Amino acid sequence: MRGSWSLILALWGAGLGAAGQYAKISMVYDLLAQAYPQGGALLGWIVSSVGALGVMLGVVAAMLVARVRYRRALLGALWLGAGLSACQALLPPLPVMLVLRLVEGVSHLAIVVAAPTLIAQIATGRQRALALTLWGTFFGVAFTVMAWGGRPLALSSGLPALFAAHAAYMAAFALYLAPRLKALPREGEMPDLSPGAVLRTHAMIYRSPHIAAPAIGWLFYAFCFVSIFTVLPPYLAPDVRGAVLGAMPLVSIAASMTLGVMLLRRFKAVHVVISGFALSALAMLWLWIAPAAPAACFALAGAMGLIQGSSFAAVPQLNTTARTQTQANGAIAQMGNLGNTLGPPVMVVALAAWGYPSLPVLAGAAFGMGLILHIFLAVLRRKT
Repeated sequence: MRGSWSLILALWGAGLGAAGQYAKISMVYDLLAQAYPQGGALLGWIVSSVGALGVMLGVVAAMLVARVRYRRALLGALWLGAGLSACQALLPPLPVMLVLRLVEGVSHLAIVVAAPTLIAQIATGRQRALALTLWGTFFGVAFTVMAWGGRPLALSSGLPALFAAHAAYMAAFALYLAPRLKALPREGEMPDLSPGAVLRTHAMIYRSPHIAAPAIGWLFYAFCFVSIFTVLPPYLAPDVRGAVLGAMPLVSIAASMTLGVMLLRRFKAVHVVISGFALSALAMLWLWIAPAAPAACFALAGAMGLIQGSSFAAVPQLNTTARTQTQANGAIAQMGNLGNTLGPPVMVVALAAWGYPSLPVLAGAAFGMGLILHIFLAVLRRKT
């Protein structure tokens, strides 16, 4: 099992299924109104309910995954996700759909906590940076695939066909991974999930400059990634809008898998993340000077790609045990969902009040905060 690229790629594929739990709704959001014409504002919750659960339970998921073992948690989450997508393919009444999406957050959390932990354990020392950089691309790749394949499928065959295809995808990876994965050792007894114990666990994680660092940076990355892709399109020239928006995720992935991997061979992952934040802030300055310039958009996407993969590569470099790696991945899930939830509404309000300049200013400030806090946590680690 150790060092198997086919297994690492299969775990990454499972991650694409988890990201697809967001993408399958986001990419066909306009079609939901046809399926639920009386939905109104409630349709927005079909997208965000998965993330809302992640904000509340990201660390709790890490506690439970460590207890029930990573293999069992991952396979259970894949089967749960497959079953929920199959139920969604029936286009149930809106209240039922909302409940299904809320429960789907459990599946999503378990996958994004267990899969990178398993990748870090399976990969050899020479493979780990590349493997976790690859893992960091799972959201961008899933959204690209859903835009190219999922949306056309929904348009030609309807939403049930898209949800059924996602269900089949999740089930296929569960079947493939079941005989190939070996369980990592269970660590500790059943965790105390009382409110006091959960709060103490949160405090322990976020006080640790080793466990918390990747998640703190990921908060500001997620805040910017989702909000920029949400509010930027109207400012792009109509003749290049589609090309720029389609190419930006690909540029980010390419930068992560080429320049990011090269840098990780020579520098610590945290240093690459810090460089990514600095370059992203400079790209926002470019976008302030040259509003919505395509070249500046591509520069921003490339800089964000350095943050993307290196943040996950930093987890095993800063945390040496499966348990602390799981806690770090749970914190990333929690902070990522918080950033995804806060970014778009904050950016929309700022744009309504101050117009386009608020985009580069607000996003640039967020990138600057990610840079400053990563440096601060690095100083704390040197002191301890």
